[in-house]
Amino acid sequence: MTALGVLAAGPGSTIQDGGRHGYLRYGVTGAGPMDPFAHALANRALGNVAGAAAIEVSLGGLEVTAEGGPVAVALAGGAFAVTLDGQALPPAVVVAVEPGAKLKLRAGQAGAWCYLAVSGGFDVPQVLGSAATHTRTGIGGIEGRGLMSGDRLTIVGASPAEIETGQIIAPLLERPAEAIRVILGPQDDYFADDQIATFLAGPWTISARGDRMACFLDGPKLTHVRGYNIASDGIAMGAIQVPGEGQPIVLMADRQSTGGYPKIATVIGPDLGRLAQARPGTVISFRAVTHGEAVAARAAEHTFLTGAIATEPLIRTRFTSEFLFGLNLIDGWVDAHQPA
Repeated sequence: MTALGVLAAGPGSTIQDGGRHGYLRYGVTGAGPMDPFAHALANRALGNVAGAAAIEVSLGGLEVTAEGGPVAVALAGGAFAVTLDGQALPPAVVVAVEPGAKLKLRAGQAGAWCYLAVSGGFDVPQVLGSAATHTRTGIGGIEGRGLMSGDRLTIVGASPAEIETGQIIAPLLERPAEAIRVILGPQDDYFADDQIATFLAGPWTISARGDRMACFLDGPKLTHVRGYNIASDGIAMGAIQVPGEGQPIVLMADRQSTGGYPKIATVIGPDLGRLAQARPGTVISFRAVTHGEAVAARAAEHTFLTGAIATEPLIRTRFTSEFLFGLNLIDGWVDAHQPA
């Protein structure tokens, strides 16, 4: 059976699908991708459903090969350095990986996460209706852990011959360096107007302390007007808590199910990936938008993902001896000693 074999995997490479929904009330974290749009894009570029299981690759990188037959692969996310048998590829691409070929992903110019989807998806056991890996509790994915050398991920689905390969054209993946859009609340009334203005202006620096659970922000200290304890309530991905020390914390994919600190704002869905892709040391700010603006941004994302994902042909920039030997570059010969 066709499979993807893991040759090397850095810390943080896991199987993630659309997330484990409906169990937060029981204290079960949803998990799922840090960059939901890039995850969905990689799947949709192959004709998979947007929430199909894919590999989330961290800055530690990943190296895989096809086993048992060619595998159609799509990559999307940060500007990672990608090579297939030494040939450089765009960071967002659909490509066929032949048996024995080595596909390598390494940290590149920008971004913190990249997604590797395969045509048809991975055959991964589900826990509570999802294959998403949550390493803190050890559920989902491959035995609830990150990927490691020697793992073999069985593939089901279409043949690469049915897939149009090429660079993925996705303007929404460009992620301009603009303020992260938020909806204020639900506990913005715990902060005076000047503190909300300070929160929006920043600047905030992404801390190195962050992980899949939370993004920590370093910057001006925020103060509360009604204390910093509330009755614990549910936490959505992107919720921004402000604990007693006044430094905001953005809760991400592996967030806890409830929290007891006031939430000054919530990052809108279409900007979650842009925040997640920001590496430690990146300076950001926030911009408050209306509910209508947030819905419009989500609608634009949905429209793009439900349409046909365009690709353009790859241009070879490096010609190895193996590649040249595989071409028929000679169609005849002449004797130099004979007259023309």
